[in-house]
Amino acid sequence: MKEENGVFSIITEGDLLKALVFPDDPYAMNWVEGGVPWGTVKVCEGLSAAVSRSFTPQGAIRETYTFTNTSEYPVFCGLRDIGIYVPFNDSYHEAALCMKNRCHAHIWCGGTSSYVMCLRMGGEAPHLGLVLIRGSLGAYSVERDLSLSSNDRGDFIVHPSPVRLESGGSYTLGWELFKHKGKDDFYRILRTYPSYIEIEADHFVVFQDEKNSIAVKQRENQPALTLCPAEAESPVPGEQKYLIRGDDADAWCRTVTIPPLRELAARRCAFIVKNQQYHRLGSPLDGAYLIYDTEENHLCYRHVNDDNGGRERIAMGLLIARYLKSHPDADLETSLKQYISYVLRELFDSETGTVYNDIKRSVDCVRLYNYPWLARFFLELYNLWNENAYLRYMWKALTSFYEKGGAGFYAIGLPIAEGLSRLEEAGLAEEAKTLRDFFLKHADRILENGVNYPAHEVKYEQSIAAPAASILLQTYRFSKDEKYLAGAKKQLSIVSLFNGLQPDAYLYETSIRHWDGFWFGKRRLYGDTFPHYWSALTGTAFAEYYRVSGDEDALKQAEHSIRGVLSLFFADGSASCAHVYPLTVNGQQGGYFDPWANDQDWGLYLALKFFDGDF
Repeated sequence: MKEENGVFSIITEGDLLKALVFPDDPYAMNWVEGGVPWGTVKVCEGLSAAVSRSFTPQGAIRETYTFTNTSEYPVFCGLRDIGIYVPFNDSYHEAALCMKNRCHAHIWCGGTSSYVMCLRMGGEAPHLGLVLIRGSLGAYSVERDLSLSSNDRGDFIVHPSPVRLESGGSYTLGWELFKHKGKDDFYRILRTYPSYIEIEADHFVVFQDEKNSIAVKQRENQPALTLCPAEAESPVPGEQKYLIRGDDADAWCRTVTIPPLRELAARRCAFIVKNQQYHRLGSPLDGAYLIYDTEENHLCYRHVNDDNGGRERIAMGLLIARYLKSHPDADLETSLKQYISYVLRELFDSETGTVYNDIKRSVDCVRLYNYPWLARFFLELYNLWNENAYLRYMWKALTSFYEKGGAGFYAIGLPIAEGLSRLEEAGLAEEAKTLRDFFLKHADRILENGVNYPAHEVKYEQSIAAPAASILLQTYRFSKDEKYLAGAKKQLSIVSLFNGLQPDAYLYETSIRHWDGFWFGKRRLYGDTFPHYWSALTGTAFAEYYRVSGDEDALKQAEHSIRGVLSLFFADGSASCAHVYPLTVNGQQGGYFDPWANDQDWGLYLALKFFDGDF
């Protein structure tokens, strides 16, 4: 059946919502498309479910889900026992389709103060919002069609908080769906609902040596609320949950406390040297920094892309080189030199600039991402020891990158502005001119594409859009051509849509990513990875924008984003490649840090650069 109220046009089939469209949307996007229809309910034995749906006088859609104990015995429901499918249209196809007909779903199951902010991927209003008005949500799960690999975030299932029902007893959960114009308008509308609790914090990821303020912003339309514990300081590293209590209010937020940044970096570098470097004379892996299994306490290596001795693991060398610049340490330096010998022997041809995928100069996969990463490593070595040979290695790697088609590739971590500056300072003018020409052609290609992003290893993702902004901003720094700055602003508006503002250390200003735990983790589980270290690419891009614009809001956004990934690092120096956030993914338990310390050191490296003011 089709119904309209001027704001929404919906199609229902019994209790199920099959389509939701805004009549004034020129793209006629369906916001509730998925593999399982919206409103499908799963309940444990002994419960029945009744669904109602209506339009409110204000133009919203109100849905209620009532669960009744039909058995003769009490039923105690845990988080997994009740699930409601809410398949927001959050999937990844070619960018042209995503910009108009797909959304980012920012989900917050925060007790009685729960909501979902959906943003069209291209940023054009109207957008969709959901706010809980009755009951409490405790978590969400994801079900994915694995045949779609990394290009579909899956169907979402929200779970009511645990509830106990006596025989014949009922429990009702209710929410409203509404139209909004973007992030600011979404939260403006939320404030009109008494159920929404507005939580403010200086930071959600907090260093041990700093104070942090957390507060509930009380509104006139709400009963009195209490924040527990009242103290917002947590001197011990780890999670801290704050509960918000009031009449019919039972909400929460979460912070994470970590050691001071330099101390965290020192412990992480020491852990790498002690646990993650392989030593065996005659082995092609001699000197390599490898994956470490923190669960079983051993090194891991397979000649498989994301588990091998190259690629993203280069970040360990980068981190140590960066840390040594300001904190000399003989043991770290000895280890780094062993790693450099490994890189030059196994991963890089200093004559041709070829960057190999794995040991034995493997060419079974030619991967352009590897080139700027190794170039950046050589740049950090030059910064550390001031030896021009490393600049020439950097130049060789970048030249080879562009000769292999790099101008059409949205590379992560490309050292444009700093690379040029160091070449010029060292008197390598011809090398600088060659790269300058390549960089300009690259930036012009990105400008020409606009938001029609080419597919990479995933069809569309945050780590395509964020590098586009970074490349344009770095090009603007050396060219001073305003067209690059204007193009970067457009890219940043798209990049920011990936980030939500939920009051949780794992979610606040953390970019949506949803496949990294499968490709890089021990558990091999798909699902939302909040946080994942590449989320910091958004922070880096906003920091670069602050450098050229002086925009203080951009600097704040950058800091929140970069802090957000630091919860992947632990006080003993170990680390995790990804935090899988949902309660379950395809029925498997989520809510864990993957045991593999794999590629996450990019996040700590970028944090050191940021807090050094080097952006």
